[in-house]
Amino acid sequence: TQLSLPSGISHNPFIVLDPEVFRPLCPCDLEHFHVASDALFFQTILSHSIFLTCTSSCLLQSPYVTPVQMSIARSSDFCFMICNGILDDTASDFLAFKQRFFLSWGSILSFLEHLLKLLKDYAVPMAVVNSQKAAELAVALELEGLPTLESLLSVLENEESVRDLVQRPGQRYKGQNGTEMAAIKIQSCWRRFRTRGDYVKYRRQRWAAGVIAISWLLHAQMTRMKKALKESRKRHLEMFHTRAKHLAANWNHIRTSRRTIIHIPSLGTSALRSQIHQLLSQLSSLLSVSFSLSVLTDPDVDVIYVSPVQLGDDLLQYYHRLLRLTSDVSDERVKIITPEAIDHFRTHSMCLSTLLKYSPRTLKRIRNLIRGRSAYIVGGVLHSDDLDVADALGVPILGSAPQVAQLYGSKSGSKRLFSGAGVPVPPGAYCIYNQQQMYEVLAQLVTSNLEVKCWLFKMDNECGGWGTAYCDVTLMKSYKWALKEFRRYGFEKWSNLWAQEPALLHILEELPGFLEQHVQLVTKVRFSSWDVFLEAFLSQVAVVPPSSNPVPPSDSITNLTVDMLVEPNGEVSMMSCGDQIHAGSPFQFSGSTVPQSSMEPTDLHTLCMRIGETCKARGVLGYFSIDFVTFLHPRTMQQQVWATDLDLRYSDQLSMTQLMLMMSGGTLDCRSSSLEVPLPMSEVEGQDTQEGLGSSCRYAVMCPHLRHTNLSMVQYKVFLHMCQALGVGFDIKECQGTLLILHDNHRRQTLGMLTIADHLQGALMTFARNLSAIHQEISAPSMQGESNFQGLIKDIEGILGIAVKNQASAEMPTENLGTETTSAHS
Repeated sequence: TQLSLPSGISHNPFIVLDPEVFRPLCPCDLEHFHVASDALFFQTILSHSIFLTCTSSCLLQSPYVTPVQMSIARSSDFCFMICNGILDDTASDFLAFKQRFFLSWGSILSFLEHLLKLLKDYAVPMAVVNSQKAAELAVALELEGLPTLESLLSVLENEESVRDLVQRPGQRYKGQNGTEMAAIKIQSCWRRFRTRGDYVKYRRQRWAAGVIAISWLLHAQMTRMKKALKESRKRHLEMFHTRAKHLAANWNHIRTSRRTIIHIPSLGTSALRSQIHQLLSQLSSLLSVSFSLSVLTDPDVDVIYVSPVQLGDDLLQYYHRLLRLTSDVSDERVKIITPEAIDHFRTHSMCLSTLLKYSPRTLKRIRNLIRGRSAYIVGGVLHSDDLDVADALGVPILGSAPQVAQLYGSKSGSKRLFSGAGVPVPPGAYCIYNQQQMYEVLAQLVTSNLEVKCWLFKMDNECGGWGTAYCDVTLMKSYKWALKEFRRYGFEKWSNLWAQEPALLHILEELPGFLEQHVQLVTKVRFSSWDVFLEAFLSQVAVVPPSSNPVPPSDSITNLTVDMLVEPNGEVSMMSCGDQIHAGSPFQFSGSTVPQSSMEPTDLHTLCMRIGETCKARGVLGYFSIDFVTFLHPRTMQQQVWATDLDLRYSDQLSMTQLMLMMSGGTLDCRSSSLEVPLPMSEVEGQDTQEGLGSSCRYAVMCPHLRHTNLSMVQYKVFLHMCQALGVGFDIKECQGTLLILHDNHRRQTLGMLTIADHLQGALMTFARNLSAIHQEISAPSMQGESNFQGLIKDIEGILGIAVKNQASAEMPTENLGTETTSAHS
């Protein structure tokens, strides 16, 4: 069936009928639409370009149609064009679009205005609008607000080409009002640039103002803190002097009454602590100080020992067993306390007094222990925090003020003090500040003292040989030439400067290169080379004393250490004296033999008393130790003594001496350099006590710093059983044998040893035998470990060899005995 078009409507070539959808019309279709003969129906069909489909159910049953799944097909969408942003509202496609959506034309018109403005602004030459999408989007955006660029472009059939054109740089300025928009853009960019610059400047100024304000606040806070700290330290110092005066006024009563001694083995300033390798091991070696100060011989004395390391149960049990070896000593008289701040500041290099200052629970416990009784503190190298701790505990300190300790505890300060005491000191110089001054001073010293063959370089705060270097000047060509000049002029003329000047110039010229090649470091633990050592050496006040090893100026040299005490009431006394034993290096003290036998006891006592009186006059109080070196002068062959060092602290030798006196029950007379030990009752009964034969002489060899890395592989209980099997033990009845001083139970690489015997040779041989037996027991052929055992054994063998040579001269007259026995030690 064919439908005839109404009059006035020609065949439209744009009508496309899909053969898969189009089907012939039947009479029921015409009845369904009721407008089949109406021209408006065809006009609607043509204007909307829709596809006709049968909606009647009878068509599906018609025998003329293939049965397929049918649905209402979408008509071909209206599309109209916009050229150069101008819409032709008389075009048939636009009129048809308007006719169809006239019910929502207001929203569509607003949408089209925005679209036209966009096309005009970007000078789009042609845009094809999808009317269906435009109508749907316009209705959807009616309540949402202004359309976006994406929504405007989404209704275009040529969206990609229009999008590329819109996104092209500078395209906006080709459209309507392009010149004005370009001017606006330029102005806005300039204003933005200027405003941005002003803003950046403002931010910079604001940041600078903030930095200045914060710096000022920090400075003000730091100033207030420094002022408060200064006032606090001033108050602590005033209280220190006040309590020191009270201690001096009541000293005679305090030392004879019930009292408590608080021992804090602190190392004071960080400069001194930085010199010590393995700080905890060195500090823990002072554990024997807990038996010091006659605590075990005076029943009225209790000791509170502040330990720098946490002690284990096995270590505490060992010391309690050691205490119980004497019948009059109980465990309650010795309290070992560890500050809780040690767990919080493990990575900080703080002295023990500082850790105790930040340990309120430990301070509270100490206050409870000393409540109602006299107490005072015996410290190490005093620090300002020691005064703070003393003020917190309310007890005095038996020691010098921190300023005095820091002044005379250095190498240069000790030289000033020795000079003030009028004791002989080695030729040297101190207060060296630059390299050229060091070369000039050393060249003058070498020229004036040609008999000295080796020279030392010591840091001003050197301790234990960690900051010491030395060089042998006999290897210098100019030194050999200077010796020829010295022999040509003679000793008397050589003292004139005109005779020394040529040699001085030659030595000064050769010295810089010679030191760089021939200087040797005592230990390379802290300084790896001479350049590193020299940089640190020149950064502080330095000392250049002559060496005290067997090279200069004699082959018979002995080092000895004397421990002194300046009591608060002004009494000066010698507490201990011993000859030094060295291991590996002659510049590192490892142990000593007590009492000393290197020089005449009366001469030594005279020198020590002169130094002690000078220390008392300059405000030095408490315990300190003096190092001497004795040798036979090569020209006069007379014994010469030099005072070389002064340590203002409680020494390890004194602590070991007090332990020895406690275990043996003996007395040490430093005036006569004799150690008297009472005989056992069985021997005393068989002797005539009226003749004063109730005691016998003893000699002791003590070493607080034995080190062996293989010790860490053996537990202390196993080690003690091993020593018992090796015969390393102490006989309480005979008051002789060997005592072991155990240190840190965590590393377990160090320990102390004390040997007592009837004569010096026996004590030395027992000590060396113990070292050899322990070394063989804990070492294997493939794992010897690092230790100082072999160095000590070698030094002891040298001492024994010299002692055997001097044994033949034991029958010599008394007036010659002093000279012959000066070489009893090396």
